[in-house]
Amino acid sequence: MLPLRAALCVALITFSQPARAADVFSTDWVGGLKSKARLILGDASDGLFHVGVEIKLAPGAITYWRNPGDAGVPPILSFDGSENLADARPSFPAPLRLEEGAGEAFGYEHSLVLPLDVAPADPAKPVTLALKLDYAVCEKICVPERADLRLPLGKESGPSPYTDVIAAAKAMVPRPIAWSSLSGKATLVSSGDKAWRLCLDAQPGPAPDLFIEAPEQWWFIVARDLAANAGQNCFRVKLDQKPDDQGLPVTARLTFTGGSGPFETTVAFGEPVGQ
Repeated sequence: MLPLRAALCVALITFSQPARAADVFSTDWVGGLKSKARLILGDASDGLFHVGVEIKLAPGAITYWRNPGDAGVPPILSFDGSENLADARPSFPAPLRLEEGAGEAFGYEHSLVLPLDVAPADPAKPVTLALKLDYAVCEKICVPERADLRLPLGKESGPSPYTDVIAAAKAMVPRPIAWSSLSGKATLVSSGDKAWRLCLDAQPGPAPDLFIEAPEQWWFIVARDLAANAGQNCFRVKLDQKPDDQGLPVTARLTFTGGSGPFETTVAFGEPVGQ
């Protein structure tokens, strides 16, 4: 398993706080045998409330990223029933590559926090954030989980004990970078029929990993290129599946983890790109 996994696990574990009763900054825990979830409130700035969806998993259990990998179900967040809510924007910390049967899952183990940036419809009034969270938890078998959570925002006083927890989760969210800005630091070249070699300049830190999110019905296989030159981290990318009525090029989102920190970019496979 990649060294990155151990590094990220330590970071994700630190997102969790010891179990405690609900207060003005958190809801009660809601869950089953393999997991539980709650809402936590951090600080407010730039007209936004900074909230976290905290999930604790039983030892050996996993849950999924927005792209679950070979199988699995991504989390679904619904804010129906909220009051004075203009928007609630979730973001996802960088995932782990996890073994799951004969395939791979992209997701999390132990514990995690999904940050939410919550904007009120009327800034002069408090918000009541209602969340219906549907997610899957897998160990030997997979089970669906549902948490109905409701947290008032804007009526609390004093500093929140969860501000640093949410900030740590946000630090693990991949930052967006334009592919053009990686010129001289990254290359993507064709290496055969529907296959590419993608290389990044080596960086200090954990070994990098690459996750590709393509449009529906498109799927890419990623493997580390062990023949990479010194000073580079390279991956072999192969188009494994596509719609019958569509062809290349196709634009995909790339998420890189490890190195000096996670980041994401977009690139069109099948078009000439930076050499």
